[in-house]
Amino acid sequence: MRLSFTYDKKKVLQALRYHFLFQPEIRIFFIIVIVFDIASAVLYITGKIRPEPFLLGSLIWLLFLVSFWFILPATIYKKSATFKDKFEIDFGNNFVTLSNDRGFVEWEWKQFKKFFESPNFFHFYFSSKAFFLLPKDNMDDDFRHELKVLLNEKIAQKK
Repeated sequence: MRLSFTYDKKKVLQALRYHFLFQPEIRIFFIIVIVFDIASAVLYITGKIRPEPFLLGSLIWLLFLVSFWFILPATIYKKSATFKDKFEIDFGNNFVTLSNDRGFVEWEWKQFKKFFESPNFFHFYFSSKAFFLLPKDNMDDDFRHELKVLLNEKIAQKK
């Protein structure tokens, strides 16, 4: 199975957002900030505390959203030359080969720890932080289905 692809900036930014929001430490932090903000709002409304803790929680929540929704994805996109190249990927029985004009890289299937599918990409993870994005733009339904079958067979999903 072979596919040629390029990256679309808006879709890559959205995929990076998915990546960040699926990180357990970010989810936990997000839940803690929301719980703190709700608790401080209830305590402020009942007159037990001054408005500063509620405003602080709201400010932290706002900064969290802005940084993980806009700043971090844009920074990563801007720093990575990868998203500006044209690639070809080949899914073999033992290896996945990614190539462009400057060279190629081969990964054994066992190097992938997990994968998941977002609306515009397949996310391949080597570790919890190292990943590769494969856009679905040039895939027809048959190719996408065959790829899902291959990925489920080759990559052991760890829940």
